[in-house]
Amino acid sequence: APPGRALGTHPRKEPMEALNTAQGARDFIYSLHSTERSCLLRELHRFESIAIAQEKLEVAPPSPGQLRHVFFHNALPFVGFGFLDNAIMIAAGTQIELSIGVVLGISTMAGNHFQILNFVFLLCCLSSLAGYVEALASRLGLSIPDLTPKQADMWQTRLSAHLGKAIGVTIGCILGMFPLLFFADEEEKLEEKK
Repeated sequence: APPGRALGTHPRKEPMEALNTAQGARDFIYSLHSTERSCLLRELHRFESIAIAQEKLEVAPPSPGQLRHVFFHNALPFVGFGFLDNAIMIAAGTQIELSIGVVLGISTMAGNHFQILNFVFLLCCLSSLAGYVEALASRLGLSIPDLTPKQADMWQTRLSAHLGKAIGVTIGCILGMFPLLFFADEEEKLEEKK
């Protein structure tokens, strides 16, 4: 892709339908750049040819090592998302409360309603940072698990992937609470001044 240009041709803010509908799949295909479409087509053909060849074969479920790989492959990006989510939410929410709340003379409880603004800010940040989090996860050497098409569709694989996402975002949210350490010090200083 040319420098400074996002991949694909789909407008950034326009919502896309799910890929399990004809319209959603069509929208996704049209959003891709020609090189992305070629690469996707090659991988789909490869995946489908393996799936057809193995259709009648009895495939063993994924090994514990493969399930661990699926778990970590899904967990790592979600640690990043959870971290960014909580850190931005806490930092921006506190700043909104300290700036707008003080100017308007509103209570902390009323300041919590400004979390809607914070939520919008968070969506903007995370949507633009999502690509960076995924790129960082791939740079850390976490490759896609080596599974057959049948193994990728098995319940064990899907459970491992969902657990990885849930545990990853939980760990990320806990790590993202670090701004609270700094705000606690500021509150103590304010109490001392009074």
